[in-house]
Amino acid sequence: SLLHQARLPKTSATAFGRGLCLVLGVLLPLQALASTPAAPIAQPVAVSTLQEDPYLLGPGDQLNLRFYDAQELSGPLTVISDGSVSLPLVGNVRVQGLTLSQAERWFTSLFRKQLQNPQLQLLVATPRPPRVALVGEIEFPGVYTLSGSQSSLPALVDGIQAAGGITLNADLRQVILQRRMPGEPASFKRVSLDLMQLLQEGDQLQNPLLYDGDTIRVTRADQPVAESVEVATANFSPKTIQVYILGEVNGRGSVSVPANTPLIQGIMAAGGPQFGRANKSNVELIRLNRNGTVERRRFRLDLSQGASNAKNPPLRQGDVVIVNRSGIALMSDTITAITQPLTGLVNVWALVQLVQDQR
Repeated sequence: SLLHQARLPKTSATAFGRGLCLVLGVLLPLQALASTPAAPIAQPVAVSTLQEDPYLLGPGDQLNLRFYDAQELSGPLTVISDGSVSLPLVGNVRVQGLTLSQAERWFTSLFRKQLQNPQLQLLVATPRPPRVALVGEIEFPGVYTLSGSQSSLPALVDGIQAAGGITLNADLRQVILQRRMPGEPASFKRVSLDLMQLLQEGDQLQNPLLYDGDTIRVTRADQPVAESVEVATANFSPKTIQVYILGEVNGRGSVSVPANTPLIQGIMAAGGPQFGRANKSNVELIRLNRNGTVERRRFRLDLSQGASNAKNPPLRQGDVVIVNRSGIALMSDTITAITQPLTGLVNVWALVQLVQDQR
């Protein structure tokens, strides 16, 4: 043995054996760890590569199979819940996760067993509604099933609108889109988008089409966004929101207004302040934040004031606006509350007098 050949003393041999076991106990787990495949990591890539991403087939896709030399085999195909389609002469074939070109080549090889020289083309007639996740500085984060047109997919802004729009702390210069790529094992790509370029310069590359399984993360700005008012008036929110206008207005209650309507315009949508009763210097905006805190701010009702975070902020879904009473209205209501019971007594006394007069 190795120990015998080295002619080590017994105590030395024991120490050597222990040391060897210690080394092997460290090296073997490290070797096993090194041989274990690493989890897929999303690699950052350029925005322009999103236009080149292949569409991956999945349940719900409506396909169109065309044969150039066997028209009787042509027709529509539907990818069912198990990810397969039913092909004439072949049977059920699984296509989930394949690109169009991959599925087309596979179909050709399968039909080659039935036909002498099959010439076919596979097209997506109606893509399935993509199911995407929206997280971060989104009003209502979650997983959403989006609907596009019959022949095209929804875009990034459509997804943000479906989730209630962005928060006031959103950093539109840093929106991350993560997408799975074809092939096994699973791999992902990550793209950083700048929606301010879309807003200010109309760069449509920053508003890519969304695929099933995409994840969009709207990051939080480290400091207040300089263009917050400009962002608020953009279409990064739903078309309409529901707010509550209370107090001294002509049409108090729940009001539906266009998204990002400024505070003053929201009050006007509720019929405007009541003449002689509204305190135009004491308008309150109450907002429930996502973290559970309640924000309460006071504003002055100035009809000539344009949209401004400081003086006329854009309204958000669920905001409560209270137009408080003026001093004159408060005094009038107090007098009415005091004299109203006396008025009732006067009416009763008049009724008694009338009965006595009839005797």
